[in-house]
Amino acid sequence: MKTFKYIAPIVKKRFLNIILGILILLVVDAIQLIIPKIVKNAIDGLGQEGFTQHDLLITALIIIGMSVVIYFLKMLWRIVLIGNSWRIEKELRQNYYNHLMLMSQNFFTRSKTGDLMARATNDMNAIRMMFGFGFIALVDTLFLSVSSFMLMVTINFKLTMMAILPLPIMTVFIIIFGRKIHIKFKDVQEAFSALSGMIQENISGIRVVKAFVQEKNETDKMCKLSKEYVEKNISLVKLNAMFHPFMWLIISYSIGIVVIFGGITVIKNVISVGSYVAFSSYLGQLIWPMIAIGWVVNMYQRGTASLKRINQILDTQPEITDAKADDNLTHFKGNIKISGLDFAYPGTDKKIFEDVSVEINIGETLAIAGRTGCGKSTLIDLIMRVYDPPENTIFLDSNPVSSYPLSVLHSNISAVPQDIFLFSDTIENNIKFGKPEATIEDVERVAKMANVYNDIIEFNEGFQTVVGERGVTLSGGQKQRIAIARAFLTDPEILILDDSLSAVDTKTEKSIIEQTIELRKNKTTIIIAHRISSIQHANKIIVIDSGKISEEGTHEELLENGELYHDLHEKQQIAQRLEED
Repeated sequence: MKTFKYIAPIVKKRFLNIILGILILLVVDAIQLIIPKIVKNAIDGLGQEGFTQHDLLITALIIIGMSVVIYFLKMLWRIVLIGNSWRIEKELRQNYYNHLMLMSQNFFTRSKTGDLMARATNDMNAIRMMFGFGFIALVDTLFLSVSSFMLMVTINFKLTMMAILPLPIMTVFIIIFGRKIHIKFKDVQEAFSALSGMIQENISGIRVVKAFVQEKNETDKMCKLSKEYVEKNISLVKLNAMFHPFMWLIISYSIGIVVIFGGITVIKNVISVGSYVAFSSYLGQLIWPMIAIGWVVNMYQRGTASLKRINQILDTQPEITDAKADDNLTHFKGNIKISGLDFAYPGTDKKIFEDVSVEINIGETLAIAGRTGCGKSTLIDLIMRVYDPPENTIFLDSNPVSSYPLSVLHSNISAVPQDIFLFSDTIENNIKFGKPEATIEDVERVAKMANVYNDIIEFNEGFQTVVGERGVTLSGGQKQRIAIARAFLTDPEILILDDSLSAVDTKTEKSIIEQTIELRKNKTTIIIAHRISSIQHANKIIVIDSGKISEEGTHEELLENGELYHDLHEKQQIAQRLEED
């Protein structure tokens, strides 16, 4: 039952629909079971006096009428039950997607996008088939097999026992093969996930692949994964190839038994010809459940294997939660206090920070400098709770950062990272992403603030220009400035620019940062930049080195110290002069 723990509530909500569909299905089966009786009476009546052509015509019309009713009822139960399976799949996929939205960044760092996509498509399809045709076949199998068996017994018990003699062999065969199908289908789904992940990564990184002339190597890797996927599918096909013909072999034995011994009982006048025909019809209706048993087992094993793969994701709990959040805290002004912060990444012992303390007041601009890899971005991640900081080390307006619901925290902080993501949509919609209700005038205003307005209006479609996936049709500098405009539009209490102007020239970067500082005099801003010239106007600058704040002060004060900040500044000044020369 653990396998069905997440889907059971979804199925339960549609219980009445399922019952309705089952009732319609059972009515259809019942009518199908009546028809052989009518045929039996007609055949037996042919040899009796008083049975006329009129009686024959009435019998034919009754059978035709029943067939018409069966047609409409079959159409109805398909709409109800198959439609229900699509709705179950839709809700489970929505729950899966909603759960992904709750997961922390660390989860997506560990997981492959292609694998998550495979679970949302192929696995969901297998689950839908199990709750659609698989469920229908199960109900049909149980009702028709039991009913047909009982009606066959009423005709001749001995003949019935002979006809079902091969069935125990089939049961053992189904149990053995069912387990193997489950294992092999799981292998197929995992191979598909690996293949999807490879394709997704190569399409996303096609520029890198081409830049390093790795098309052949990546194609070879793709061929290998594709071959593995085909081999695992062929292995499953081979199993099915043995499974279904064996079912028909068993069925053939039953038919042969009925032909031989049923014919003998007719010759000996134990049963009538009509009864023999009816018995054969019921055997024919019993054959479908016998075949369907294999089909049901196949779809059940595929569906449960896929459900377990979905459950693996749904069982994974978010690392960052609102467990300690106070729902009464719906806003903060932007005071940030970091006190005695020690931090190491989850699963490691190496400390990134040791006893880090700094305070940022409303309206101040804090700049963070330091060597590459010193932890500048990690400090920002801790403020935003991408990673959970230790208790009572980071405060917003005197409240621990963990006391704010994540929705409040993220709606009042906007961060622009160096690695920009733009959606395959218009420039306007990309800028409006955090504030969909914004007007075009608002969009144009922030585009000017981010110094990207002139670039945009040069495009033929202007703000309606559709950028490629991840903004591939734009330059690096244009993508960064559009992302900054997107952050400006939300007008957050805390704005973080995490080396988000690395792709623009020095002059443009300096202009944007100076304008940002001027426009956000009453709000908190944090800037990470490698260019010292771009952060010199910040109210406070901290330098991180060896996991600690080694320097703190204004640009002038830090230059006078003659330490790391001074060295970085001097090196950049020399590099700039060399470039100018």
